Amino acid sequence: MYEAVKVALDPTPCQSRRLESHAGAARFAYNVTLSHIKDSYMAGEKQGWSFYSLRNWWNSAKDALTLNEESGEVWWPENSKEAYNSGLESLANALKNFSKSRKGQRKGRRMGFPRFKSKDKAVPRFAYTTGSFGIIDHDPYALKLPKIGRVHCFENVAKRVGDAKIVRMTISQRAGRWHASICVEKPDAEPKSPLKGGTVGIDLGVKELATLSDGTVAHNPHALRRNLRKLRYEQRNLSRKTKGSNRRAKARLRVAKTYKRVSDLRSDSMHKLTTAIAKSWSDVCIEDLNVAGMLRNHHLAQAVADASFAEFRRQLTYKTARTGARLHVIDRWCPSSKTCSNCGTVKAKLSLSERVYHCDKCGLDMDRDLNAAINIQVAGSAPETLNARGGSGRRADASRRATRHPMKREPSGGESRVRLGAGLGNEAMQMTSL
Repeated sequence: MYEAVKVALDPTPCQSRRLESHAGAARFAYNVTLSHIKDSYMAGEKQGWSFYSLRNWWNSAKDALTLNEESGEVWWPENSKEAYNSGLESLANALKNFSKSRKGQRKGRRMGFPRFKSKDKAVPRFAYTTGSFGIIDHDPYALKLPKIGRVHCFENVAKRVGDAKIVRMTISQRAGRWHASICVEKPDAEPKSPLKGGTVGIDLGVKELATLSDGTVAHNPHALRRNLRKLRYEQRNLSRKTKGSNRRAKARLRVAKTYKRVSDLRSDSMHKLTTAIAKSWSDVCIEDLNVAGMLRNHHLAQAVADASFAEFRRQLTYKTARTGARLHVIDRWCPSSKTCSNCGTVKAKLSLSERVYHCDKCGLDMDRDLNAAINIQVAGSAPETLNARGGSGRRADASRRATRHPMKREPSGGESRVRLGAGLGNEAMQMTSL
């Protein structure tokens, strides 16, 4: 089992320059090798696209490519060889994805031919895969990086890694901060049993991030919307600066820090929610949402992207495997929102503005998202029931659920509803009643 441990680094000014030099070396190897591939293709020569072929060419040409004409010395030994190898590895993966996409062997969007990496736009990044890198003995708050030395960390990295074997370490810079992503190899651990057990259905939404079939509601942090005014201000300030100036570089850094805060807020709430769900129920049922199709709606694209539905499912996938819970993904064409959870009647039309589900047949009035979550739980937990074969699908406790968990009203209505607070712990789900 492979896991990633990400820690923030605290390098000195001299070490920061060395890290930037290593990232520039990886970018240089990427760009110069890509230029060679294009020239070989135009000349009709055959050049292998594998990582080993690219590395062999780089080793044979690096002295000529890095020769300083004034001093007559080559400068590539100033950086670790792993920095150049990481750039070549990135190019090999890009060429492989392009080749598979052209042949129709790759899932997802079509990948184009690799482009050159710009110094201003590319993320500074390089990796270590071999050599004497890792944690320093008797120094749990530091990492050993070849050609750079001991780099201090903001947290106890030795405690987080433990006895796991370090396979790879990727160093990257984001918003002016350097981070180390450590890939460790661990033995497959026995999954732990969930705390509660039982089955839960989850309906994802834009207004409320997740509505559970037991009436629990997880608030959507709206990380982008909350920081949109500041982001607009910083971007307008950036547009007024002269290109290439120091003030423009500082303005770009402020924009990057704002984006990073948005990402951190979203990631923090998402991890707390998915961890609590994976540890609380033994069976988790969700929908197979067409997120790419939702993003084509220009009225909802920003809100859908801010909610990160795909990231929610990705985290649930591996966290349920760790805790021993089972993840059930129902078909995306299942009419969970249009189906009555009490009698099974399916409505022909249900607009997004109708936030309360009203059944004309049995008279059930229930919050739209809660009704969908109950239907998702039924479809995911019991696919062999009469409901799956076209029966009524009536639940004996549907009316009782509608009474126990009243539909959501405006704040002036005085209705209460169980919610997931912002401070969810990692051990169990903390529920508070508003």
